[in-house]
Amino acid sequence: MHIILKNKFLIYNDYKLKCAIGKRGIKHKKREGDKSTRKGLFKLKYVLYRKDKIKKPKTALKTKILKRNMGWCDDIRSKHYNKLIKFPFRWRAEKLYRSDNTYNIVVVLDYNMKPIVKGKGSAVFIHLSKNNYSPTLGCISLNLKDLYLLLSLVKKRVYLKIN
Repeated sequence: MHIILKNKFLIYNDYKLKCAIGKRGIKHKKREGDKSTRKGLFKLKYVLYRKDKIKKPKTALKTKILKRNMGWCDDIRSKHYNKLIKFPFRWRAEKLYRSDNTYNIVVVLDYNMKPIVKGKGSAVFIHLSKNNYSPTLGCISLNLKDLYLLLSLVKKRVYLKIN
């Protein structure tokens, strides 16, 4: 069974959860920095979470504690493009340990990973939304309660279908 993203809702089993998507909507072809969410079928790989901010999610997915020095490379010049990295880091990368709570919990999707194509887009996550579900830069965002619920329901080999 897949999680389905449709009309700014994630649908799984009998649950329909409000979410935000990229500012420029859902697109078939994604490029780095285009602010769109990529259409397709993606595996939920693992979960990063801030143990100093939230409780560990109950989930069948692998979990990792998010540490202060962690980031995600979005620099096409780096061999670590679209990968989890540690700071200090020579290339441009997004900090995952943030003060705005958006990344207190992050589900990493397998977008652009096998193989990684530089410039095709990086750091596509499911993360926490702002209170008003404002658009993201390409990720999918949910409120904390709904993200905990979704993670508690999913199995290890679950996919997200973005229409």
